[in-house]
Amino acid sequence: MKRRSLLRAALAGTFATALTAGLVAPAYAAYPERPITMIVPWGAGGGTDAVARFIASELEKDLKQPINVVNRTGGSGVVGHTAISSAAPDGYTIGLITVEIAMMKHVGLTTLGPDGFTPIGLVNYDPTALFVASDSKIKDVKDLLEQAKANPGKLKASGTGQGGIWHLGLAGMLVDAKLPGNAVGWVPSQGAAPGLQDLVAGGIELAACSLPEARSLVEAGKVRPLKDVTGSNWTTGAWRGVAGPKGLPADVTAKLEASVKKAYESKAYQDFLKSRGFGAQYADAKGFGEFMAKEDKSKGEVMKAVGIAK
Repeated sequence: MKRRSLLRAALAGTFATALTAGLVAPAYAAYPERPITMIVPWGAGGGTDAVARFIASELEKDLKQPINVVNRTGGSGVVGHTAISSAAPDGYTIGLITVEIAMMKHVGLTTLGPDGFTPIGLVNYDPTALFVASDSKIKDVKDLLEQAKANPGKLKASGTGQGGIWHLGLAGMLVDAKLPGNAVGWVPSQGAAPGLQDLVAGGIELAACSLPEARSLVEAGKVRPLKDVTGSNWTTGAWRGVAGPKGLPADVTAKLEASVKKAYESKAYQDFLKSRGFGAQYADAKGFGEFMAKEDKSKGEVMKAVGIAK
């Protein structure tokens, strides 16, 4: 017994010496070895929640671990985005961040911006579209800009609250056309649906939102989208992407990036986007980081132009 104990001690000492010398490597479980939490900064049942849950289900298949989707709402997106950013950078808490992260700090809601995350992949982009009533005399975007220039503030638009993404989409287009950001007056609403209903009722002349949000009214012949014939390259819209806390290890980021790309390219996810009318756009970790940096800059400039940046 004493001889066996001495042998085990000698072997243990030899292994420890080799480990210290770098001759052997310790055994680590491959990531992920336990369930992952995906935080959604918006409520259950909405578009962002639907995208998050679909992506999560695809990631589960590839990563072989449960992905628990948790809705952390409040503060116009601040609560959920902060929860993602402040989580331990170990890959076991990630989130679906949205365009608001490029907007919130500019209005003083938080100091958190896109640089507070490790980007993993952009999975959706819905550009701003402009709609008028089916019998409107405004023919296209060029006609809209001409009327806004001739009578600043006379035309009224809606589709979200003051400073919301669709407001900035319209204001950014006006600024890009060398007009004041308020050349078309903005009527705050609780979202695209009430804004579109106000358009149909004749209370406003223009609604700004995504194509999916107006699809049923377009199909019913009550509203029509404006065609852009100005040649402008200006574009903005709502987007969603997977990210983790800042400082995520490179190997974990690479594993998640590959899995998100696989999920995005799956037939199931592409069919889901088409069924909802969501825009299909992907960017890898590097591209998503660059995309967010540009969004942060452009959103800040437009918000300053319309007088809502602090």
